[in-house]
Amino acid sequence: MKVQILHNPRCSKSRTTLQVLLENGVEPEIIQYLDTPPDADQLASILKKLNLQPRELMRKGQPEYREMGLDNQDLSDEQLIGAMLETPILIERPIVLANGRASIGRPPESVLEIL
Repeated sequence: MKVQILHNPRCSKSRTTLQVLLENGVEPEIIQYLDTPPDADQLASILKKLNLQPRELMRKGQPEYREMGLDNQDLSDEQLIGAMLETPILIERPIVLANGRASIGRPPESVLEIL
């Protein structure tokens, strides 16, 4: 089984989610998404697997969210996805991908449901 984690090592939830996976015998492929962000197709696929709209996957507390005017409700899904691709810190983390499914590690143990 291939398992991937979109990981930010500076984030405590991301570190804890990775630890949960390792403690359960899962050695995921670690994708440091700030260095290697998903492309538009990958992000669209993740959104579909999570059954979320783009704004629901965004970290609204990030200063960039306000600075980029992303609270504007008139922005299209394509514009919001473009903002996440341009500024990946806006993407909620961590995201675990396994078995054709995705889960956000909030709480970290929730990712075990897709394994």
